[in-house]
Amino acid sequence: MTSKPERVVMIGVGGDSGCGKSTFLRRLSDLFSKSLITVICLDDYHSLDRKQRKETGITALDPRANNFDLMAEQLKKLKGGQAIDKPIYNHETGLLDPPEVIEPNHIIIVEGLHPFYDQRVRDLMDFKVYFDLSDTIKIQWKMQRDMAERGHTREEVMLAINSRKPDFEAYIDPQKKFADVILEILPSDLPEKEGGNKVVKARMIQKDGIPFYEPAYIFDPAISDLCWRPKFPNSHPEITFCYGRTDYYGAPASYLSIDGEFVPADAPNVEEKLLNTSEKEYGELSSLLLKHTDYPGSNDGTGFFQVLMGLKLRAIYEALTSPIPVGAKK
Repeated sequence: MTSKPERVVMIGVGGDSGCGKSTFLRRLSDLFSKSLITVICLDDYHSLDRKQRKETGITALDPRANNFDLMAEQLKKLKGGQAIDKPIYNHETGLLDPPEVIEPNHIIIVEGLHPFYDQRVRDLMDFKVYFDLSDTIKIQWKMQRDMAERGHTREEVMLAINSRKPDFEAYIDPQKKFADVILEILPSDLPEKEGGNKVVKARMIQKDGIPFYEPAYIFDPAISDLCWRPKFPNSHPEITFCYGRTDYYGAPASYLSIDGEFVPADAPNVEEKLLNTSEKEYGELSSLLLKHTDYPGSNDGTGFFQVLMGLKLRAIYEALTSPIPVGAKK
């Protein structure tokens, strides 16, 4: 049985459905014992069930369909080391089931559509990650999934996307300005692949001044707007890696990007140029990526940056829970 935590570390993971949150959480299981982590899905704080939402025309993205008072109250208790009776939203029935007891744990991951919407909840977070999927890629991925796997027509897929768009733009997308690290999934600047699908450019934005977070960079952090186009054995011949400075909603930040098809076997070639990875030993990042080449995003920069964010999260957790006072030498 896991010992009671002296310090509960709370991590927020936000973004729209289908943007990579679940895959990121799966990758974290390689870095942390499952017994150390409790995941809170914010769907459980729906105040309207599926039938009520249909009757009122209020979507799950609308704050009116969610109980932020209860969310803030219960997450504050967990952060303070107290157990809660968390509600359960049943995705199969669309109903609210009886609550379950959740004990405080070493790491509480709060994931869903609204982790940074309410300031009371946002202020409880020790680290905040947002997955930002561009409209072009969102449509492309949803088309591929829903038409191939679920038998939907193109018109049905576009209707579903467009019906969510106003509430997404009003309530979900603005939350990214509060995140510490943002993983953007964008259309590539490289030529289109056969069939008209563009490959992905992944861009990891790292805000300055985040406690216990050392931004990763390639070559030299003093050199801004640096791009590198290596010739790797397996990846796209024009794959491009960039590092630079940016302004993100008024906050100074740096960014790393990988544009083009990126085969995990080439990860060691990138790792040797990348600094401040928060690895415990050289090669750990590549090893973690190669461990799950079947995960979505493994063949572009998405998977690489998800692993890098996991390493950063581990470093923050260890710094926050270290018995050595901040500033003391190890």
